[in-house]
Amino acid sequence: MTAVVLGAGSWGTAFAKILADAGRKVVIWARRPEVAAMISDEGRNPDYAPGVRLPDSITATTDPADALAAAELVALAVPSQTLRENLAGWASSIARDSTLISLMKGIEVGSCMRMSEVITEVAGVSADQVAVVSGPNLAGEIILEQPAATVVACRDLDRATLVQRAISTRYLRPYTSDDVIGCELGGAVKNVIGLAYGMAIALGLGSNTRATLITRGLAETARLGVALGADPLTFSGLAGLGDLVATCVSPLSRNRTFGEHLGRGETLEQAQTATRQTAEGVKSCRAIRHLAQRNGVEMPITEQVVRVCHEGADPRVALTALMSREIKRSE
Repeated sequence: MTAVVLGAGSWGTAFAKILADAGRKVVIWARRPEVAAMISDEGRNPDYAPGVRLPDSITATTDPADALAAAELVALAVPSQTLRENLAGWASSIARDSTLISLMKGIEVGSCMRMSEVITEVAGVSADQVAVVSGPNLAGEIILEQPAATVVACRDLDRATLVQRAISTRYLRPYTSDDVIGCELGGAVKNVIGLAYGMAIALGLGSNTRATLITRGLAETARLGVALGADPLTFSGLAGLGDLVATCVSPLSRNRTFGEHLGRGETLEQAQTATRQTAEGVKSCRAIRHLAQRNGVEMPITEQVVRVCHEGADPRVALTALMSREIKRSE
């Protein structure tokens, strides 16, 4: 089975290694020629996987049509807000019966669409052809073959099983689900909560505050998910609580790290320069807030993250606003 990974960043590179270790021949599409050459000629991607030797069954190219030729599995690993534009250029080269795998965790700004919805619309494929991979999948750990688990969600469980088998290795254990909505929302909102968690760390706040952010963050994620038709049990599993905990507690988390910079009083531009990587929660938080407002769902942590990231609010003031909300019964 031939697999293509469109995107040569941290998670795209790690996912390509997973596919190769599971016995697949893999082609990575890279935007930069020097990255493609390094992967193909030396089996390395030093910008995103320093010190890691990639399997010989992985090659790379800058030509998406060449990469997609006869591919049965197509994994999309680009920043969520660039998906629509990129996919519009790739769609004509994707085989009609391919399985498309979304590795992105975000909500599209403007449309408020989940990534699988964008894929279905732009690529012109059935929703049953799109699988979502979500869970506590920190690329820096997985590429070092540290044991992890993940969820493969697809409306077509047979297709979910196909992807499950394609990425099952001695260090990655995939589970299947048909709750695409729940898995995607868990993956998108946890980035926003991770930003808030990073701010709390930078402000010197302790374990009580951090635990509160995780549990209340999970509650607001589940509220939105249920409103959109997700299975509430999804949020107590790998794609919900598991992904949220990993994003909040790990120093490898881009969103937590970005939140720490914001918590120290840096601007978005300064934080972006310091981290040098995309923090999906920064761009998705406004779309998530809009989605919540449209469905009459309260998401107070998300609301305050939007205010800090995009409306100039001070992180400490934002936390005070959370604590001064009207008291209510526990959910």
